[in-house]
Amino acid sequence: MLLRIENLHVKYGNIEILHGVSLEVNQGEIVTILGANGAGKSTTLLSISGLVSAAAGTILFENAELHKLRAHDIVKLGIAQVPEGRRIFDTLTVQENLNMGAFVRKDAHQVNESRDWVYQLFPILAERRQQLAGTLSGGEQQMLAIGRGLMNQPRILLLDEPSLGLAPLLVKAIFQTLKQINESGVTILLVEQNARAALRLAHRGYVMEVGRIVLEDAAEALLANPEVQNAYLGGSRG
Repeated sequence: MLLRIENLHVKYGNIEILHGVSLEVNQGEIVTILGANGAGKSTTLLSISGLVSAAAGTILFENAELHKLRAHDIVKLGIAQVPEGRRIFDTLTVQENLNMGAFVRKDAHQVNESRDWVYQLFPILAERRQQLAGTLSGGEQQMLAIGRGLMNQPRILLLDEPSLGLAPLLVKAIFQTLKQINESGVTILLVEQNARAALRLAHRGYVMEVGRIVLEDAAEALLANPEVQNAYLGGSRG
């Protein structure tokens, strides 16, 4: 077991957002969390990264108790988050953005190897390496955000809505690259509103509603589940 969340409660002020969430991710898996806006999906990822604090419950990454660690120490364990909305540095070049993703790494040779790998995954970023990130298209910015996350050589990549605002062809290309990344040995926890694309990529999935996990199953089973189809897949299309 790589990551385990048990009975996680999170509050923003006096309002409880997560009401006892439990989930697990095995080494090498792609696991997706589905749910409507406001279900608590992003809050779950932010809790793993240490960017919001747990009011109760545990978050374990192998033997490390993440709920007791600060965010920068969590990054050092090999946990990288690609946030919703990309959050790239507009006024830095593509290459400078990637270098920012490796800020906790000391071995320059390994950092160069990681950057070369990102450029192999996303050749357009290699072409635009000296271009300011703010001048990239939305799809290129999403590739850059994913690439920046990979610069930390993560053991697990947390992705928050990577398809948001992108054209269907671009979504398909990015999800194919996520499959490659996973096949290289990186475990992925994916929050995604495009439920069909997410379930076609993932091994397993969880469905969240109003701060609770209400369903958990293999991705194929969730794709075939009539409740999931009606709520998230627009009926029973293939």
